[in-house]
Amino acid sequence: MHALEVVVVVGVLVLLGTLLARWVRLPPPLVLLALGTVVGFLPGVGGVEMPPDVVLFLFLPALLYWESLTISLRQIRADLRVISLMSVGLVLVTAGTVAVVGHALGLSWPMAFVLGAVLAPTDATAIATVAGLLPRRARTLLRAESLVNDGTALVVFGVAVGVAVGTLDVGPGGVAWRLVASYAGGIAVGLALAFAVTELRRRLTDVRLENVVGVLTPFVAYLPAELLHASGVVAVVTCGLTLTQIATRVISPSARVQAAGFWSLTTFLLNGSLFVLVGLELHAVVEGRSAAEIWTGVVATLWVALTVAGTRLVWGNTLPYVIRALDRRPAQRLRRVGFRGRLPGQWAGFRGAVSLAAALAVPTTTAAGGPLEGRDLLLMVTFGVIVVLLVVQGLTLPAVIRFSRLQPDPAEAQEELLAQREALGAAQAALDVRAAELGVPEAVVARVREAHEARERQLHLTQVLSDGRVTDPDHRAAKKAVLAEAESERRLRLALLADKRDAVVRLRDLHAIDDLVLRRVMAQLDAEEVRLVGVQPED
Repeated sequence: MHALEVVVVVGVLVLLGTLLARWVRLPPPLVLLALGTVVGFLPGVGGVEMPPDVVLFLFLPALLYWESLTISLRQIRADLRVISLMSVGLVLVTAGTVAVVGHALGLSWPMAFVLGAVLAPTDATAIATVAGLLPRRARTLLRAESLVNDGTALVVFGVAVGVAVGTLDVGPGGVAWRLVASYAGGIAVGLALAFAVTELRRRLTDVRLENVVGVLTPFVAYLPAELLHASGVVAVVTCGLTLTQIATRVISPSARVQAAGFWSLTTFLLNGSLFVLVGLELHAVVEGRSAAEIWTGVVATLWVALTVAGTRLVWGNTLPYVIRALDRRPAQRLRRVGFRGRLPGQWAGFRGAVSLAAALAVPTTTAAGGPLEGRDLLLMVTFGVIVVLLVVQGLTLPAVIRFSRLQPDPAEAQEELLAQREALGAAQAALDVRAAELGVPEAVVARVREAHEARERQLHLTQVLSDGRVTDPDHRAAKKAVLAEAESERRLRLALLADKRDAVVRLRDLHAIDDLVLRRVMAQLDAEEVRLVGVQPED
């Protein structure tokens, strides 16, 4: 197929697969992967091959950037040791255990380490689809690990491939030095770009240009870092995390609203497209293979998949006890999690498109010009492990989460209430001063103050109910009745918005107003609806 045809087919499959996944109540990655696999074997569609650079230089920076903008830096700092051990230590251990198994299955040691590096990192795309099922801390640990471990794995991958093709000769010390240099360089590039972007956006007044800078940022971070032989992954993540802290006061509200919509849709399409493309690749992976080769690949896949999943489970159930023996501080004791609580994170070790892209990037020939032995087996095993882990872990993860009995993080809701009440208090305190500066009539000030006070009462009642301190049944029922009344008002306002829209559209249809006027008024009504939906009280 031509490139445009591939784009259309992939887009349609993402739409159909997402709808089908909701209908059959299966994880979307599984359904998208299955659809891509089926369509890949249809006449005229097979033969689609995903260039590795498309994933590594187009998909990966964009997805990592948005993930880094929407993750909690405070939580990362609190769990930095665990995240570092998972994103660096576990990657290296997994690469080693998979290399041992790969060598036992017939691969040379260099190619076995290539396979280990390919399958060592978890996939941020797949994890993003299940992270919402987990409490804040468990969710942040998974997302932070998947943000960084690609950088570790790609460094090991580059060294292993260089040794396999005969262009590089380094020992463990050389790998360690490359890791340190890669991370240090990536952090430096990310920090430098974050401050440059902040200064540039401080001087821009056009919302469109602001968001052009935002769209370019992950790619401008990734490419220079890679050209400097640093980690592009670390550069993107560092840049994103830094911007969440220093650019909040610089980026305009209009730009933030526009960017949120853009990145939400873009990352949804990129995530879905990756799973479809992985499925489409199966045809190219098995094409021309004999039955014996495919059977060998299936057996090797099962062994390697078991090794990948088993290594993660063993690591997750031994390292915490080592840390406990060494660190007995009271603060660390409060953060300890039992076996049940750790299990979802250990089981959510999906592999995805980055692994497949890395496998496809392995050269077909050595530096001497001969064929690179073991590449075909490596490619089949990589694809097989991706599918096996997605199917097995994806189907069973909801049950594992139920078994773990993870409790919601009560602090998250309390912090949101605190932020809303603090913002409202600041507005109330500044109301008279701002009104005097702007020359606002007292009647308008009174209406705004009354609205603020009503909202403050609602937030107060919500907090009282949420912290569980109310025990008197009559008192609690009265409070709930007040909140129910506020919810009724909110629903009435939302229902009236539909009538407002109908009236405005009717004016346009009667040629009483222009389409431009229609869009402006509709935008105001849409903003009002977003505000009403955003303040919906939680049960």
